[in-house]
Amino acid sequence: MTIRKAAAIGGGVIGAGWVARLVLNGIDVALYDPDPEASRKVEEVMAGARRAYEKMATEGLPAEGTITYAKTIAEAVTGADFIQESVPERLDIKHKVLAEIDAHAPADAVIGSSTSGIKPSDMQPALKRPERLVVGHPFNPVYLLPLVEIVGGEKTTKKFIDKARELYASIGMKPVVIRKEIEAFVGDRLLEAAWREALWLIKDGICTVEELDDIMRYSFGLRWAQMGMFQVYRIAGGEAGMRHFMAQFGPCLTWPWTKLMNVPEFNDELVDLIAGQSDEQSAKWSIRELEQIRDDNLIAIYEGLAKQNGGQGWGAGELHKDYVKQLGKGASISAAAAKARATKPKKVAKA
Repeated sequence: MTIRKAAAIGGGVIGAGWVARLVLNGIDVALYDPDPEASRKVEEVMAGARRAYEKMATEGLPAEGTITYAKTIAEAVTGADFIQESVPERLDIKHKVLAEIDAHAPADAVIGSSTSGIKPSDMQPALKRPERLVVGHPFNPVYLLPLVEIVGGEKTTKKFIDKARELYASIGMKPVVIRKEIEAFVGDRLLEAAWREALWLIKDGICTVEELDDIMRYSFGLRWAQMGMFQVYRIAGGEAGMRHFMAQFGPCLTWPWTKLMNVPEFNDELVDLIAGQSDEQSAKWSIRELEQIRDDNLIAIYEGLAKQNGGQGWGAGELHKDYVKQLGKGASISAAAAKARATKPKKVAKA
């Protein structure tokens, strides 16, 4: 199952990332965003994504899809079989936008919401056809990071969960269906736990933001990037495996190491402290330069992992190998179609 025409509602960082992934997979996208600067912002994200894909897709790329800037939501979703909503994280805005999408989208279209924390059941009252709404929560940059958490609400049917999984997979993503509906799903709940502890460590002067980032990226971040948490800890248990690891480190859970149940006061002093340290760490690069560095590093990690496991690839590297081949097939089809058009005899108009 593939996407024939897509609609993107909202062209911010996440929305533009969706547009880039879809367009670079050869899919036409209609985008609605009331921001008068939307086209500029999306085109800048497209430029970065195009650069990354040209570097990543060693077997070629399909012909790019088109971007149409729609004047209304109704115009954007008409005829679309896949719609991704990426508007601000306010339930009242979600309700208003989703109601309009639902009123004008084809009855069998999948509607995915990029929300990072709102439960789909809380959004479904706005729809007359709530069975086709799923959360499709991605991670930034959407055009390179493959994970998408799929979450169904109380009224979402299995038919649309399965359809969403197939459609997301068709554009090179790794869909994971979350088994039970919960706020913030899985990825963001893990990130929130680490973020809260990080805020305390900075606030209490234990380390700076740069030192904390170094601790992550030179140690467990490298392990997580290719094995995740539980597989890494299984190895830490030695020959006895996970059971030994749990017996050895489980008692630590009762030690007063973390402040996860408390949140430091979010005030100007904390903001100034973190923002100032962040400037010291990264102000020498522009945001666009940091995006390029991030993208290049991600591709390098993917390519390294793609060579592992006897050349079959490991984890994200295995998915990367398949995605590069998929893009290459699209390139071959595009090239063949272009050649056929070029060699097709032209009709001569009769006088």
